[in-house]
Amino acid sequence: MTPGKKLEGLVAAAITPMTPDGQINLSVIRQYVDYLVREQNVKNIFVNGTTGEGLSLSIQERKQLAEEWVRQGKDKLDHVIIHVGALSLPESQDLARHAAAIGASGIAVIAPFFFKPTNKDELVAFLQKVASEAPGVPFYYYHIPPLTGVKIRVEELLDGIREQIPTFQGVKFSDTDLLDLAQCINKNGSEQFAFLYGVDEQLLGALAVGVNGAVGSTYNYLGRKTKLMLQAFAKPDHALAQKYQFLIGEFLNFVIKLGFGVAQTKAVMTFVSGIPMGPPRPPLVNASEEFIAKAKAKLDSIAWPDGD
Repeated sequence: MTPGKKLEGLVAAAITPMTPDGQINLSVIRQYVDYLVREQNVKNIFVNGTTGEGLSLSIQERKQLAEEWVRQGKDKLDHVIIHVGALSLPESQDLARHAAAIGASGIAVIAPFFFKPTNKDELVAFLQKVASEAPGVPFYYYHIPPLTGVKIRVEELLDGIREQIPTFQGVKFSDTDLLDLAQCINKNGSEQFAFLYGVDEQLLGALAVGVNGAVGSTYNYLGRKTKLMLQAFAKPDHALAQKYQFLIGEFLNFVIKLGFGVAQTKAVMTFVSGIPMGPPRPPLVNASEEFIAKAKAKLDSIAWPDGD
């Protein structure tokens, strides 16, 4: 990892590799790291999040995965961010302490979503109790209301946040509410906080309002293409950036219509990278052979502007 380097650009939402019988498969993470760096030009990772089935894993499994990603990412990855959110505050605090002890670059926390915080103060109080267990580690809020049902606006959350959480560094913003996102950036500036967008098919719109980067599952296998979009946007060559976003969206629109989730993401990553990601954990079920064949054919059919 690279201490002190700002978290920006693309962050791959790590898939959790599993054996055929559903156990976590630590043995392929070294190969996974090398693939991300060499083939996708992605050097940041977000571990044990939604794509990583973090809330379906035991605390011990989450710790083992965090340790392996930090170990294998040393001198190869810039940032290894560990998601430590849990429904149980003591478990989340335990995971935060563990992440700090193993040298994680940062920690992130999702809002508890069974007994939910009903206002900003309740949410901040929960986040603060977790962040305080890792006082030397950058802290990020993982905002994903479509899954948590916690719809407290991030614009409101950020008001005075550093007074209560001194380590607060930014937000993984996994929502389509670009108005809320734009107000966050307008009021706080992208220099003060990292704003990392989490809806891959809408990243270009988020770039237009000023995000620093993005966290997403597609950067596992479309990271290099998405980086070309970022470069085109920065150039600026907005027509080329739009072309990349349209083509990424074309693939995602196709697979979403077939039924696309964590299991299907594992299947796509397996056939693109050649690294076996294994099955998802129940209640999720394996992607069908029909899905795999259609998704592969669609991805192979796309004519990218760079000719690859």
